[in-house]
Amino acid sequence: MFSFLKGKHPPALAAPLSGRVIPIDEVPDPVFAQKVLGDGVGIVPSDGALLAPADGTVIQVAETLHAVGIETADGLELLIHLGIDTVKLGGEGFRCLVKEGQKVKKGERLLEMDLAFLRGKGFDTTSPFIITNPDRVASLQPLVGEAVAGETTVLRYKMK
Repeated sequence: MFSFLKGKHPPALAAPLSGRVIPIDEVPDPVFAQKVLGDGVGIVPSDGALLAPADGTVIQVAETLHAVGIETADGLELLIHLGIDTVKLGGEGFRCLVKEGQKVKKGERLLEMDLAFLRGKGFDTTSPFIITNPDRVASLQPLVGEAVAGETTVLRYKMK
């Protein structure tokens, strides 16, 4: 484990979505599965509410509302990409509740996606949750299994 913390847990990121957390290499998109954009986990959502995984600042909201970027206080850049190929929907099925530059707290609602709509249109709702600047991270421990958004830790990390 992380002996450098002497009994304390390393920094952690909560699940941004409720559902089943899977290893990143099981995400059905090669760009994410091969860690081209960064490292993390995938979440097969059971609910469409996207919550902030940590305190931070919204640094990006995709024009098509299918992805949100957050920078944490310790400099991690996080990307939550809602579904696979959902950029093709042009924002349909998503409702954004934040704007770029906005400070957010862990557990705060950022965006909503209509899972039934996305699935009805044939889209896979598996959502990659990645650290896009993994060069800043000395170690990363993904935690897979069932997760509750804003509560369950899905990534533990140590900064360089």
